[in-house]
Formats: sequence, structure tokens, C-alpha cells
Amino acid sequence: MRIIRRPRKRILFLDYDGTLVPFKQNPKQARPDKELYGLLEDLSSDPKNKIVIISGRDRDTLDDWFGKLSIDLIAEHGVWLREGRPYWSMIDYLTDEWKAEISPILEMFVARTPGSFIETKGYSLVWHYRKSDPALGELRSRELVSHLQFITTNMNVKVLEGNKVVEVKNAGINKGKAASRWLNESFNFILAAGDDWTDEDTFNAMPDSAYTLKIGNTPTSARYNLHECGPDYCTEMRNLLITLAQEGHQIRRKVVSNKL
Repeated sequence: MRIIRRPRKRILFLDYDGTLVPFKQNPKQARPDKELYGLLEDLSSDPKNKIVIISGRDRDTLDDWFGKLSIDLIAEHGVWLREGRPYWSMIDYLTDEWKAEISPILEMFVARTPGSFIETKGYSLVWHYRKSDPALGELRSRELVSHLQFITTNMNVKVLEGNKVVEVKNAGINKGKAASRWLNESFNFILAAGDDWTDEDTFNAMPDSAYTLKIGNTPTSARYNLHECGPDYCTEMRNLLITLAQEGHQIRRKVVSNKL
């Protein structure tokens, strides 16, 4: 993939798990490492860059990990937005009353699937089975998705299948709808990267001129594919961020030199 040189203003929409860091057995262990934190700090320090982490993580986790950086954040697949300020806003009015009906179903599948557990977010519930026996986990996930899709037919919620997770959240909210809020500005370079099918909403919300990157080789509407993250490191995506940061340094040095 050829990177545009000397962009005057650019925005990067970056998914987190599976894109910037590998998946972990325990989601809480996937904290940003020193190199990634430094890269994001470096990129965001350039006034020509706008960095948006767009994740399924809850807002408290994203605040804890990235709150000190000058970057924008999208939490819970588009429910919560933090743009240019330390405060979060909700994209639309939402209710979580549906949780009372869905929680017992997920708890039943936890009891039937050793190693699985439930993650509770503000406006979504997530059933994780990464630590379960692979064959049993896949079997139970198919059963759960089928059951949830049946009982939520007349509920305003959506059932999502991710990487070793099944998530139930409010319908009408997705990463693409949230990312569109940032596209009111004029950017010379737009990049969106993600590994999950939930990131397809982001890719589809981008203009034709954007560089859309799917991490992995599954079918996608993105223009390009990068190798998926290994068990310890997301090599290609990290290398791309390093290249973008280095280009920014070279451009700034040249501008300073021309002013002398």
C-alpha cells in the first residue's frame, strides 16, 4: 500500500483489539504496551494528525488507557464519543431495560460453557468464550446466537458475533455512524483500520478516497488487507504507524529548515 506523502491534514480511525494489540485470554490484559503508547503519543503530537480510537471497549477502560493522550475516543461500538475534550457524550438516547431479559440467558450459557464469562458494559452485554474449549465454545456460540436472534425479533437490540465473543447491544448504533461525526471536517488523508466485522460499518462510512484496511484475510469491503495480529504482536499495523510517524517528523523538520 502506498502512503500519501505530505498530507496537510489527516485522520486515522483505529480499532483496538486485534488491530493495535493481539487478543488476550483475559481482555483486561490487553493494555497498550510502551511502544504502542509511544506511537500514539508521537502521532497525536503532530497538529496535522487527528487520531480516533474506535473500539467495543467501555469508556472507563479507554479513559484509563488513553485519557492522557490528545486523541479522540469512541467506546462501545459507537455508543459513547469523546471528541477534543475530557467529557463523554452519548450518540443518541438509549435504554438498557432489555438487559433484564438477556442477562439470564447469557448466565445460562456461562453455566453450560466452562471458561466463558459475561462482560457488562453501559449499553451492551458480551459473552466471551476465548478461554473455553474451542469446539465447545463454537458450538455454544452458534446456539446462543440462534436463540438470541429469535427472542430479540421485536426488541430494539442487535446481536453481534465477534472474535470469540457474542455481544448484544442497542440497535441502530455502530462504529460507522459514530465515525461519520468526524468526517464533517476536510481531510487530505483518511485511514480506517480494523479486524472485526463490526469494523465493516466504519469502512462503509468512509469516502471513496479513504484508505480502508482489514486486518486479516476474511471477506471485507475494505480496499486493502494486512496480515492479522500474531499471538504477541501486530507487526504490519505497527510498522504502518511507525512509517506515518516518521513521515510526520521528516515533514516537520523540512518546514523548520525552510523557515531558517
